[in-house]
Amino acid sequence: MELRALMDLHTHTLASGHAYSTLKENLEEAKKMGLEVLGTSEHARMMPGTAPLIYFQNFKVIPKEVDGVRLVNGIEANIFDEHGSIDVEEPLLSKMDYIIASLHTPCIANLGIVKNTAALVGAAENLNVTVIGHPDDDRYPIDPDEVAAAAAENHTAIELNNGSLNPLSTRINGPKNIRKVLEACKKYHTMVLMGTDSHICYEIGHFEDSMVLLKELDFPAEQVINFDVDRLGYVLRKH
Repeated sequence: MELRALMDLHTHTLASGHAYSTLKENLEEAKKMGLEVLGTSEHARMMPGTAPLIYFQNFKVIPKEVDGVRLVNGIEANIFDEHGSIDVEEPLLSKMDYIIASLHTPCIANLGIVKNTAALVGAAENLNVTVIGHPDDDRYPIDPDEVAAAAAENHTAIELNNGSLNPLSTRINGPKNIRKVLEACKKYHTMVLMGTDSHICYEIGHFEDSMVLLKELDFPAEQVINFDVDRLGYVLRKH
């Protein structure tokens, strides 16, 4: 049986300030792509133009399921120091189904390979963080072995970001770097979550480039969360 992605948890809507679709449009595309789970993960407070605090506090109005697609509500937190600190605190933490922690240029400068690595390791050790987002950018060079080992030890997933494989991505050398990250994940048995990082609905569920790369690297299917809905619990926070 051919493997296919059943969930997409790294997605953005108009609420992030630099994306172009609504939650309804993303849901419609998720249904069209045959996804069983859609996660929405707007940027946290340090990202310029993102949603205000009250947006995340009002998740209660979002249905748990729409037209057969389960909805989970997360956030893409910004790592802002070498310790892996993130810009999500209470009362927001308790509202989140999952938290992706990422390095973004508006929120943190390149600290050098040692401190960049320490930042991602620190985030992986944070009990509230469930996914390390796009650790594949030469603007933030890292030691992939150290990050993958820390993620595996702390029950944190590493993202295979389909957007980083796009030739138009602002990230530098994403395809080369994500190969190194995936090889490290294979070595340390680190769980991987594919994410589209969609900023427009037409990207939802499109993992074609990621699937080609997984096949090329003969990456173990059992380490990819997206292939089995029962694995969703790996990246959901225990409220």
